[in-house]
Amino acid sequence: MSTKHSNILVAVDGSDSAEIAFSKAVELSIQDQASLLIAHVIDTRNFSTFELYDIATERAEDFGKRLLKEYEEKARMAGISNVDTVIEYGSPKAKIARKIAPQNKIDLIVCGATGMNRVERLLMGSVSEHITRHATCDVFVVRGSKVLSEEVEKDEHSRQNT
Repeated sequence: MSTKHSNILVAVDGSDSAEIAFSKAVELSIQDQASLLIAHVIDTRNFSTFELYDIATERAEDFGKRLLKEYEEKARMAGISNVDTVIEYGSPKAKIARKIAPQNKIDLIVCGATGMNRVERLLMGSVSEHITRHATCDVFVVRGSKVLSEEVEKDEHSRQNT
């Protein structure tokens, strides 16, 4: 049995895993003739002082805008006409599942199994794990063989050097 979705959200952060998730989200959007919302959350919890907050937020916002523009162009070139983007500030874990998805009536969230912040993943669990636990819609966690093999290589390399 196949489920057809009408509003798909893909979370991107610039990582290889997010690139693979984006490709899958585009594929699903075309297949289901669904709208695609591309989201990027600027994790402001990492900016400790007000001075650093202003500088880092501005740089992070510039990066996010460029990233979203690039992904939006790719989606349109792939043939998706109903594409939108959103930038949020705060915890990606909370914003994607609890704010962005419900506000946009998303019925499928697509995300990568791993993202850019490996330290947080080790200490507090992954963003994709949190999304899976708290989303009120379907969640598709994409695992890319290239990404997974690179992660395994990095982990093995770091174990050998300790």
